[in-house]
Amino acid sequence: MNSDSVAMMNLHEKLHKQETTVCIFGTGDFGRSLGLRLLQSGYSVVYGSRDPKNSLLLPKGSKVMAHAAAACEASVIFVAVQREHYGFLTHLASDLEGKVLVDVSNNIKTGLYAESNAEYLSRLVPGATIVKAFNTISAWALQSGGLDANRQVLICGDQAEAKQQVVDIAQRLGFTALDKGSLRAAAGLEDLPLQLFPLWRLPFYIAIGLAAFIFFYVLTRDVIYERVTNGKDITFRIMVSLANKVFPIVSLVMLALCYLPGALAGFLQLYNGTKYRRFPDWLDRWMLCRKQLGLLALAFAFLHVLYTFVIPIRYYVRYRINVYTISLVKDNKTYEFDNVAAWRHDSYYSMGILGFGLFVLLGITSLPSVSNSLNWKEFSFVQSKLGYTTVLLCTAHAFLYGWDKFLKPYKWWMPPAYMLSLVVPCVVLILKLILITPCVDRKVTRIRQGWERQSKTSANCTDGKTNQPLMA
Repeated sequence: MNSDSVAMMNLHEKLHKQETTVCIFGTGDFGRSLGLRLLQSGYSVVYGSRDPKNSLLLPKGSKVMAHAAAACEASVIFVAVQREHYGFLTHLASDLEGKVLVDVSNNIKTGLYAESNAEYLSRLVPGATIVKAFNTISAWALQSGGLDANRQVLICGDQAEAKQQVVDIAQRLGFTALDKGSLRAAAGLEDLPLQLFPLWRLPFYIAIGLAAFIFFYVLTRDVIYERVTNGKDITFRIMVSLANKVFPIVSLVMLALCYLPGALAGFLQLYNGTKYRRFPDWLDRWMLCRKQLGLLALAFAFLHVLYTFVIPIRYYVRYRINVYTISLVKDNKTYEFDNVAAWRHDSYYSMGILGFGLFVLLGITSLPSVSNSLNWKEFSFVQSKLGYTTVLLCTAHAFLYGWDKFLKPYKWWMPPAYMLSLVVPCVVLILKLILITPCVDRKVTRIRQGWERQSKTSANCTDGKTNQPLMA
């Protein structure tokens, strides 16, 4: 074997070693967790550190050496240090020439710097290729295996080959890689971890707004009205009675709001005659937060159940029962059994129990760990058909609760609060009833399968007898 062949073999071995070796600058929590995950996935890991002797906390099987020596061992280098400590990289410019630097840093708040950390790094080390990635993955997700939303690695960079190397690493680690474009997108990626529950904001505002409105409504109708007209102080009812009116009303309205955008989308598709036309932005945003709306509604339903359980042990309730019982004894009267009332109360409780049971089922199946085990047809059946059944049962529960109260005189021309809770659910059920009628359902199904209504323009371009396009 001649010297050229030996040199070629050595070069191949060196390149292969660099492909299977990953370098990490930084020995903090993220760097250690990333190194452990890389080792478990079959990579060799070398750490670049200011103090190579301090390697007690690093994963077993990894190497640690000075930054310059570590950079020579791999073609891909993860920079797991904060932006404030990037200065040492300028002294390694020659060693980092041609390397792929993966910037995983984030800032403590948005708008802290005029340019993103990744773009700043590209100016410090112009000879290296910068890829922004793994900044949305936590150290905990690396250790636990990456669950649900933490499975996705967002990547951006200016060179496709460099991004592909990082994509290969992410996929080998068990993550899903999503290319977000050029390095100019790095600023947006760095802002993502700083957002606090972005999809929960609108549902949270809706819940707070509804709860505040219903609370002041029942406060005015029940407490303030009694104080003004009869001089009674029943403010003690705020803590339990009024709260137990607010929670179920908000829960039912928000549950209905989960299904209202789907019904509206069906009618929009009917109107447009196609599924290929974008929904309005407000409807898109509404549909994206349906899961959060439903989970908040379930939380209010749980509060309603808990508050209902304490009703029999309340001082006010026990006092009223004792006073009523004593009055019957004094007047020598009996409490007559009312068969209609018995049916009403049993039906009321039954609808509530069944509705809450299905509500809990909807909440459980919305959890990623459960929904991932369901195919699309199963998930659709639970969230759609059982979802509308839940709305129907909970609405029936509210109707049975109110019974004939709507016939009684209103206080200050204000209808009972339960009637407010029925508006949105009834609208949803009526719209759904229209959509599932055979003639409408058939047309919606065709549209969702790709059929489009022929426009007037295209109709004018066809021969009415043969239905063939007219030739120019």
